[in-house]
Amino acid sequence: MPTEIKVPTLGESVTTATVGKWLKQPGEAVKEDEPVVELETDKVSVEVPAPAAGRLENHAVKEGDEVEVGAVLALLEAGAVGKAAAPAAQAAPAQLTPAPKAEAQAAPPAETDYDVVVIGAGPGGYVCAIRAAQLGFKVACVEKRATLGGTCLNVGCIPSKALLQSSENYHAAGHDFAAHGVLIESVKLDLAKMQARKADIVGANVKGVEFLFKKNGITWLKGHGKVEGTGRLSVDGKPVTARHIIIASGSDSANLPGIEVDEKVIVTSTGALELSEVPKRLVVIGGGVIGLELGSVWHRLGAEVTVVEFLDRLVPGTDNEVAAQFQKLLTKQGFRMKLGHKVTKAEKTKKGVVLSIEPSAGGTVETLEADVVLVAVGRTAASKNMGLEEAGIALDKRGRVEVDAHYATSVPGIYAIGDVIAGPMLAHKAEEEGVALAELLAGQAGHVNYDAIPGVIYTWPEVASVGFTEEQLKDKGVAYKTGKFPFLANGRARALGMTDGFVKVLADKQTDRVLGVHIIGPAAGELIAEATMAIEFGASAEDIGRVCHAHPTLSEAVKEAALGADNRAINI
Repeated sequence: MPTEIKVPTLGESVTTATVGKWLKQPGEAVKEDEPVVELETDKVSVEVPAPAAGRLENHAVKEGDEVEVGAVLALLEAGAVGKAAAPAAQAAPAQLTPAPKAEAQAAPPAETDYDVVVIGAGPGGYVCAIRAAQLGFKVACVEKRATLGGTCLNVGCIPSKALLQSSENYHAAGHDFAAHGVLIESVKLDLAKMQARKADIVGANVKGVEFLFKKNGITWLKGHGKVEGTGRLSVDGKPVTARHIIIASGSDSANLPGIEVDEKVIVTSTGALELSEVPKRLVVIGGGVIGLELGSVWHRLGAEVTVVEFLDRLVPGTDNEVAAQFQKLLTKQGFRMKLGHKVTKAEKTKKGVVLSIEPSAGGTVETLEADVVLVAVGRTAASKNMGLEEAGIALDKRGRVEVDAHYATSVPGIYAIGDVIAGPMLAHKAEEEGVALAELLAGQAGHVNYDAIPGVIYTWPEVASVGFTEEQLKDKGVAYKTGKFPFLANGRARALGMTDGFVKVLADKQTDRVLGVHIIGPAAGELIAEATMAIEFGASAEDIGRVCHAHPTLSEAVKEAALGADNRAINI
């Protein structure tokens, strides 16, 4: 009896699809799980696989037909032998450069070592691997580090937040506790113990990922991964095959021409996390997130910190009003700012480093002396030495892997997510893409809303944003209204003694839909979650304002700012 190939479940609230393209014709032989037809919805394109090996008998619907979930698409004579499909080159995804090498266009091997192999075990890679395993795929993850977790867990997000918390506690004990009636005669720093605590936190996290791999039956392929073509890669030279290959190699610290990093006196973020003593003078090149966070750590512990930034402002891309307030508060704390300047030379001396700097547009050169220089001018996609270009995978001018809306590269069966593709280089963005891609490969409706990706700067005060800035809305010609509420008027902030900053809500002037939320102040990174959910579900500012918020809490500032968009704030 023929087997029916039906329209699968396409995701919540999706009930119909359009038949986009038949990948197999009547009479052709198909393998189990081999794609037979491509369906399209307004959210996603899905390939429907054969439930068993056999011969395709007929098409029950035509290309362009609209079909409902559960409808029969074709009949399959399971186990029957059909004619071989005529050879045809697979087209590259739309808007991508076709792969130049013929072998990269070949079909994956009939039998593979794994269903899915992920290259890179950072947040995007390990989350993608876990979700794929949950969906029933046989999964392996390639990682050359001695531990899992990638840059984020090993030398990025986690260790930096550990030091930020420890340094904040140290600073508070010496400067803030007295206002609460807590008198400490002498506060001493044990940097070695602080670093050991950080190392313990990192160890616990990376071991946690290793446990999750074992729990989900994921194989850790230890070594350097290199892509060979569709369905083929190698790990330290050993061949591995897979139906789907996912590049999640992350990013590396960007360098400045002529400045040699030694991770001792001229350091990247990696070296800045491992300093064995507090530098008297720290110069941070770059006024972005990484530089300001690590600058904050060492400033709290006693370093004189100078920030040299090419632009005339800090944290480009952040709402202008927030950025201006942020700069004002950091300057008040003691940060020295050299905005609109560039470093042209770094000369190591017996005492440290002498930097030559000048205005970004050119002008008089001056020198800065430092014990340690932190180069924090951004990050670049980690796409080198992986065989990507040799395999025919298209890269953009910045070395990022080009992908379509479903994370497919220009070579069939190979995908990419996270920092190695375009978009904000954020761990949680990579995680969402990893989950979405795993679900797409399983025939589900994986999706990422890039208008609802929050960003957080974990300094004091914290800065958090989601959605559009005022400047972006003006550029788009969108009519909007603004609600703003200061933490100075929030009871919980006063009780904490943390009244710097404000919450700013931007809403569509006609519909009241929330378009962006920007927070500078205490716990901004936690408060932004409510705003992110509001944008994800298309809530209005009034929706936030009508939700009951516990009193007294910092979250009431979000409610008040939302009410303020309609001139209805209560406590100001």
